[in-house]
Amino acid sequence: MEPTNIPFIKVNEDSISLGDALDYLKAAGGYHRMMTDIMRQYLLQKELEQRPDIKFSNFQVDQAVMDFRVANNLVEPKLFQEWMQVNGVNYDEFRKNIAFGFKVEQLKNELTEPKLEEYFQEQKPLLDRVILSRLIVKDQELAENLKVKILDDRTQFESLVRAYSIVDDRAANGMMGAVPKGKMPNIMKTAIDLANPGEIVGPLEIDGRYCLFRVEKFLPASLEEKPIQHELKNQLFDRWIQEKLKSLNIQWEFE
Repeated sequence: MEPTNIPFIKVNEDSISLGDALDYLKAAGGYHRMMTDIMRQYLLQKELEQRPDIKFSNFQVDQAVMDFRVANNLVEPKLFQEWMQVNGVNYDEFRKNIAFGFKVEQLKNELTEPKLEEYFQEQKPLLDRVILSRLIVKDQELAENLKVKILDDRTQFESLVRAYSIVDDRAANGMMGAVPKGKMPNIMKTAIDLANPGEIVGPLEIDGRYCLFRVEKFLPASLEEKPIQHELKNQLFDRWIQEKLKSLNIQWEFE
């Protein structure tokens, strides 16, 4: 039997071959994602086989299993069993996946921690945040007139936001909260970088609307912040994986 004709899935009375399944994935746009997932898992498995020093305790795995069940409301054994059936795994496989995740996390830490400080300094200009309030309208002339009013009496900002702003946060006086500079449009980031707390920036045209921003406070990023550590480690780890994947010689066993 040709490899592509190997039965893969049975749906009702129809047998879907491996070749047909791959064709369906290509048509649905999921082929590349599937291949990337397979190669990524293969790469990690091979890497961990060469690192017997990366270990974990049974207690860690048991605790992680319980934490997962609690977080997903699966403490009740029947509900957990139903979840495993839906996801196509038994308990041993689920526990094995948890253990594999521990190893991957340790591998990530070993690979990224020596590079973390340098990478943080590179990324810091994008990680720094600014607390902003905003007033957004559709008309440029209106935005200019509102800015004049605000500069004439800065205590009007909140009331003008509630009266004129067209976005939902007008109910909170335009308060956006802390915005990472890396997520700002370039025109906005450049203007904000030149401002001081309390200043009004704009109007800036962003996505066809005219925006006034009040700079509330600058919040420099710190590597001590766990979410930032987590994000940067993931970025470094993904970069390492992509470089490794490029070095693999992948050949089909069938045509």
